[in-house]
Amino acid sequence: MLQLTDKTNEQIISVSAYKRKETIRNYATAALFLAPFMVLYIWFWIYPIIQGFITSLTTGSYGVEQNFVGLSNYAYMLTDNKFWVSFGNTLYFILISTPTIVVLGLIMALIVNSKLKGTTILRSAFFMPYMLSISVVGSIWVFILQSRTGLLAETFQLFGYTMEISWFGSWGMGWLSILIATLWWTVGFNMILFLAGLQEIPEEIYEAADIDGASSWEKFRYITFPSLRGVTALVILLQTIASFKLFGQTFLITNGGPGISTTPLVHYIYQVAFRQWDMGYASAISFVLFLVISLIAFIQYKVLMKKD
Repeated sequence: MLQLTDKTNEQIISVSAYKRKETIRNYATAALFLAPFMVLYIWFWIYPIIQGFITSLTTGSYGVEQNFVGLSNYAYMLTDNKFWVSFGNTLYFILISTPTIVVLGLIMALIVNSKLKGTTILRSAFFMPYMLSISVVGSIWVFILQSRTGLLAETFQLFGYTMEISWFGSWGMGWLSILIATLWWTVGFNMILFLAGLQEIPEEIYEAADIDGASSWEKFRYITFPSLRGVTALVILLQTIASFKLFGQTFLITNGGPGISTTPLVHYIYQVAFRQWDMGYASAISFVLFLVISLIAFIQYKVLMKKD
């Protein structure tokens, strides 16, 4: 009996050792496959963040000896009026662009997901601007919105309207121009995300709602919209992050003006880094922007995905 117990214990120890070796082998295999990606990830994502933070603690520029100044760049940021104006401009653009693009993307997805004729053409037409580069998008909208010689002004003149609209001459019209260009350029991508979410909803749920006599609005309110909660959270998150990185539209369409009224934070970082050649301060602003985006993305994810 005693010999049988010892033999059972040996078998248990042997099985445990085998499982441990198997686990180690699986981890080693996973690490081997992940290694190429991790090397690139560390080199192109982690290292620039660390290097950017180190640069933010210095002064100087390209070809000039850099001096360590501690947190002086961050202290200066607190008193820099241009930084706060550009930060406010960025938040303002997020407030006006995110709801607009999300709602319009959902409406467009509902249209192309319907069984009407011509939706395939509409789907391509809505998504096509997203394939253009920002330089092309900026050039197109400058060509359209020029106050005297633009396509819109020329079209108005054909119908007898000679009133000039200064699209880039004021704070409000400048932001409206940037918002229109951004909508035209990016809403197609959000439409595709919503469309994928709509096609994941089982058709049987709508058929059951039809049997119960539900109206189109009731089906949208109680079936479609709740089913798209995860996609909506993703779209809001991506759109918010994209709006924080606003640069090309303001640089090409309004050049940040008039004054700095349409200068967002990334545009201001560009001016500090490549106009004033102050890489230390530009890195400090960039690092703060990185922290703000990370914090807002984390909060949004926790709040919007809470019910899931």
